Amino acid sequence: MDKPKLLLVDDDEDIRVQMKWALAADYEVAQAGDRVSAMAAFNATRPLVTLLDLGLPPAPNTPEEGLATLAGMLVMDRQAKVIILSGQGEKQNALKAVGAGAWDFLTKPADMDELALVIKRSVHVATLEREFRLLQDKAKSEAFEEMIGASSQMQAVFSFVRKVAGTNAPVLILGENGTGKEMVARALHRRGKSKDAPFVAINCGAIPEALLESELFGHEKGAFTGAHALRKGLIETASGGTLFLDEIGELSPALQVKLLRFLQEKTFQRVGGRQEIQSDARVVAATNVNLKEAVAAGKFREDLYFRLAVLITTLPPLRDRGEDIELIATEMLRRFATQHLRNGMAFAPDAVRAMNQHTWPGNVRELQNRVQRAVIMADGKRVTARDLELLDSEGTPPPSLREARERVEREMVTAALRRHAGSITAASQELGISRPTFYELMDKLAIQRD
Repeated sequence: MDKPKLLLVDDDEDIRVQMKWALAADYEVAQAGDRVSAMAAFNATRPLVTLLDLGLPPAPNTPEEGLATLAGMLVMDRQAKVIILSGQGEKQNALKAVGAGAWDFLTKPADMDELALVIKRSVHVATLEREFRLLQDKAKSEAFEEMIGASSQMQAVFSFVRKVAGTNAPVLILGENGTGKEMVARALHRRGKSKDAPFVAINCGAIPEALLESELFGHEKGAFTGAHALRKGLIETASGGTLFLDEIGELSPALQVKLLRFLQEKTFQRVGGRQEIQSDARVVAATNVNLKEAVAAGKFREDLYFRLAVLITTLPPLRDRGEDIELIATEMLRRFATQHLRNGMAFAPDAVRAMNQHTWPGNVRELQNRVQRAVIMADGKRVTARDLELLDSEGTPPPSLREARERVEREMVTAALRRHAGSITAASQELGISRPTFYELMDKLAIQRD
C-alpha cells in the first residue's frame, strides 16, 4: 500500500532533514524551503497534509510569505490540510493562518508524539474527504438522463434506452414500486424523435374506472351527467409525443379492449362520440405485477400484452444494485443539502453500513425520503444511521467488526485508567503497550487525556 504523501515547508534545512527522518517511515515526504518551490511541490504531489512554517524567504522574520503560500495552496485545493508550525512568539500569526483556512497549528519545537497524532488525524480526515469527492464525481459520471447507476443491471437499462429511444414501438417497463419506471419512460421520450412533443403520464391504478376511461379517451359534451363540454383525453393530448401508462396491470377488461384497438389502429372514439380520432402517441407502459401470470389467470388480455410488450426492460430493486445505493444516496445528500442550505454534509460510516444492509422495500423512492428527512433533522454535518432511521430493534445500527474491536479497546483503556487513577504510565504498562501507543489509542477512541 502506498504511503500517504506529506509536504514539509521550512526554510531551515536541518529542521527539514530531522523531520523527514522522523516521518519517513509512515509517509512519503516531499520538501520545500520557499514559497515558489512549495507551490511547485504542492501542485506536483498534491499531498494529503502539508506542514508549513510561516517564516519563509525572502522575509523569514515576517509571516507574509507563509500566509501567501497557504492562500495559494487553498486556491489549488480548498480542502487542503495545512498544519502551521510556528515559533512561540508567532502564536497570533498562527491563529491568523487558521482563520485564513489552515487546518491546525503547532508550536516549535514540535513534540513529535503530538505532531504524529495531529498528522495522522489530518490524513484520516483528508482521506475521507477525498473518497467523498471521488464518490460524488463517480455519481456524476455514472448519471444517465437524471438516473444514477454503475451496476451492470442499470447499465443494461441505460443501453436499452439508447437503442430503442429513436423508435416508435411500444415499450413495457417492469419493476417494483419506487424503482424509477417513470424516469426511464421520460428518458425514452427525451432521447426520442419527438422529444419536443408532450410527455403525458397517468397512473391507471390511482383513478376509478369510470373516470379513467374519460381521462384516457376524452368525452363529448353531454356524454354523461356533468359532461358540460367536450374534453380531449390524454391519448389525444399526447399525439406526436409519449403516453406513459403506469400500473397498466390495473386496467379493467373493458378498457383493455379499447386500448388494444387504439394500439392496433391508432384511432379511438371519445366517450359518447362516434367520430374516429387519430393519435400517433407512442405508448410506454409500466407495471409492478407479473403480466404473464395475469394473462394465465385471465386477468389481462394476451393480445394486449403482446401489443404492449414489443420492447421490454426490467428495473432491478435497489437492494440488488450494490454500490449504486451509496452513489445515489451521495448525490441525493448533495442535492438536498444545497436545497436546505446545509452544504458540506456527509454520511457517517454507520449510515453507509446501514444503507448497504437495509433491504429497501420502497426502493429509490424510500431512499430519497430517508435522505431528505435526514438532511433536515441531522444535528451536525454528519448524517448517521439514526438520522436515516435505519436502526435495529434495539435502536442501534448493527456494529461492524471495526466498531466491535474499538468498543473492546475503549472498555480496556478506560478501565485501566480508572484502576490507576488516570496514570498513563501505569495504565500503558498494564496493557503491555508503550506510552505513545497508549496516547494514540486514546486519540483514536476520542478519550480525553485529562
